[in-house]
Amino acid sequence: MARYTGPSCKLCRRAQKKLFLKGSRCVTEKCAVLRKNYPPGLKGQESKGKVSDYSLQLREKQNARAIYGILEGQFRLYFATAARQKGITGDNLFVLLERRLDNVIFRAGWAESRAQSRQFVRHNHVLINGRRVNIPSCLVNEGDVISVKEKSRELLVGDKVKNPINKTPIWLKLNSDHAAAQVLRIPKREDIDTEINENLIVALYSK
Repeated sequence: MARYTGPSCKLCRRAQKKLFLKGSRCVTEKCAVLRKNYPPGLKGQESKGKVSDYSLQLREKQNARAIYGILEGQFRLYFATAARQKGITGDNLFVLLERRLDNVIFRAGWAESRAQSRQFVRHNHVLINGRRVNIPSCLVNEGDVISVKEKSRELLVGDKVKNPINKTPIWLKLNSDHAAAQVLRIPKREDIDTEINENLIVALYSK
């Protein structure tokens, strides 16, 4: 399945809640969920009655995919990895998603959205422990230092745009002077503010 390239705001309207896919725009009056608080399409404003359990589970999974910008095949692999690990599968899943390099760039405040941070990584602007990495799905580990190439620091949005939807997590230590961030520890589920019910996703894939 190809990556979704349509309007991001349609995904938020379909979910009927903010997924924060467009950065600071999501907290302004231009937010599509505020302007059109109903699903897209000709029948979006019609009442659909009771929603099945499967529909709720599927929608929650689609919301998680949209937030992190992940394809279906990738998401299934993350779930399979999380299921093999010790602990709670749902918690493990979101810890893996948070460890993605593109997400860390977003959490560090160097990009307004994960889509923008993914592009930033792809264009060879990011270093991990001094080595160039251009794979957005690369998982960071405890002690890793993520930095931006000196020639690329003028592209950062952190000093230009105050993004109210994103606060630096406690598991990251920022060094603004050198455009670097150190992973103090692997994040825990309680550190992640993503409003997704992971139990619904686990129920969907466990059928």
